[in-house]
Amino acid sequence: MLMQQITDAMKQAMRDKNKEKLSVIRMLRAALKDKEIALGKTLSEADVIAVAGKQIKQRKDAAKQYAEADRDDLAEKELAEIEYLAVYLPEQMSESEIADAVQQAVAASGAESMKDMGKVMGILRPQIDGRADMGVASALVKAALQG
Repeated sequence: MLMQQITDAMKQAMRDKNKEKLSVIRMLRAALKDKEIALGKTLSEADVIAVAGKQIKQRKDAAKQYAEADRDDLAEKELAEIEYLAVYLPEQMSESEIADAVQQAVAASGAESMKDMGKVMGILRPQIDGRADMGVASALVKAALQG
């Protein structure tokens, strides 16, 4: 379903002569094809979401580096590409929703110290993967276990 949506978006970008969007979608399709070859099977919806999330993370990192190097033109380009990719992710959780999920995972795991962070993340990851930034979740887990 999501793969078909990406293909349709690529065709529409071709018709509209939207070179930027077409380029981003082609890069996404190439990354999806690489993942499909690596796994040796057709990608599931979760796999497609994971690849799109990885592409967005790469662009956020690049935009940050460009901004630090005073290359605002390139940073803006990367941020615009994120907008094209974000369409393929499920609705993102707010920070308060992530914090609630972290508290539930801490309670469910019985975690008491930083040694238990792996247990908490093991419970938390399936619940929020693809819908939240795992870096934010990790920071909230650390804060919950230290405090």
